[in-house]
Amino acid sequence: MKKFWIITIISLFAYIQVGYSSEKPVFYKIDIKKEIGSTTWRYMQRGYKEALDQNARAIILHLNTYGGTVVHADSIRTLILNSPIPVYAFIDNNAASAGALIAIACDSIYMRPGGNIGAATVVNETGAAMPDKYQSYMRATIRSTAEAHGKDTIITMPGDTVIKWVRDPLVAEAMVDTRIVVPGLVDSTKVLTLTAQEALKWGYSEATVNDVHEIITDRIGVSEYTLQTFKPSVYDNIVGFLLNPALQAILVMIIIGGIYFELQTPGIGFPSAAALIAAVLYFAPLYLDGLAANWEILVFVAGVILMILELFVIPGFGVVGILGIICMLAGLILSLVDNVDFNFEGVSPREMSRSIFTVISGLVCAFILMIYMAHKIGCKGMLHRLALHATQSVEKGFIAVSAEYIHLIGREGTASTVLRPSGKVRIGNDDYDAVSLYNKFIERGTLVRVIKVENTQLYVVTIDNKKE
Repeated sequence: MKKFWIITIISLFAYIQVGYSSEKPVFYKIDIKKEIGSTTWRYMQRGYKEALDQNARAIILHLNTYGGTVVHADSIRTLILNSPIPVYAFIDNNAASAGALIAIACDSIYMRPGGNIGAATVVNETGAAMPDKYQSYMRATIRSTAEAHGKDTIITMPGDTVIKWVRDPLVAEAMVDTRIVVPGLVDSTKVLTLTAQEALKWGYSEATVNDVHEIITDRIGVSEYTLQTFKPSVYDNIVGFLLNPALQAILVMIIIGGIYFELQTPGIGFPSAAALIAAVLYFAPLYLDGLAANWEILVFVAGVILMILELFVIPGFGVVGILGIICMLAGLILSLVDNVDFNFEGVSPREMSRSIFTVISGLVCAFILMIYMAHKIGCKGMLHRLALHATQSVEKGFIAVSAEYIHLIGREGTASTVLRPSGKVRIGNDDYDAVSLYNKFIERGTLVRVIKVENTQLYVVTIDNKKE
């Protein structure tokens, strides 16, 4: 009986091993077929996590992009270089600018016939090249990315050994700077872009293939496999859009501007609603992504409360108001960085400076908006409708006080008491509260005339003093 159980356990173990070994390896594909930015960075983060959860053998980036923001390309590059599993790039037609940086970071590059890689010069929104300060940083980044793949030792014949870069850093630099010369490839008058054949010749492509399946079967050598593709949700697209630094700066501008204009107007209206909506759109994706912690949001809310107390409760503007501004800015900035409580060891200086720049940009824009709106409201134009232009004149029947005593203006009477300068006067058979207009004492029995009425108060002068 004992022998039977031993045989059964061994058989079951063998069955499990055979079943496990027969599982097809998983390859995970992430499509990057749009501009490199906050949305594609989110695709990469989510897809990479899913690939790790499924124990994928490798990740294949399906690239077809003309570039995008350097900051997000650098984030993707760093993730690839530090990945414990291989990441391969399949360039489907284009890997330009930021896309070239991402491709060079991958362990292997494969290109479709007719594909291109390069043209990584840093440009502004109009397409003009940025100053050399930006180009210098990009040159160093793309050079270090190429260097990260190391060198190969090639033995051409016994005793003859050649050591060469897997990916020549000079070729990578030439994709950024027109001054870089690569003998036999590019002179010093143009930015380098490699075709599929040139990339293969110069070590920037392992092979020219037609699709991802060809990479797996012919180049990696796996005939039976499972190909999983990351499928972004609507939520991923929305969050990716809201995490765009430019949009975050605009939201900061609306938050600050909305709070300012709300404090300048009575009641609660459109400015507070705009500020509230902008704050939700700013903090919600950061909170859901784990960047903004509860205490960081509370710091911002505390800053708003301190500002309100300073303006409406505490006279003047002092320590409380300054502390409120600091708390608001701290909440906005810290929500953008991936810190753990007050521990910033894992936060790079570049990430912190980017967060500060985003918030300060929004703050500056809000300040400009305040000045602009203050001058434009009330003038003819689009903002003309936001101002109150109607008047309530006396001629149209509008009065600020009760009309009960208006008819007494110009009437004459007698001071029934001494006016020092206030007292009572008798007009007809009635006594009224009155004030001497020039704060002069008026003796009882003096003849007076009513000059004006304010807040049911008569202002009088003596009849012999008709000065007004």
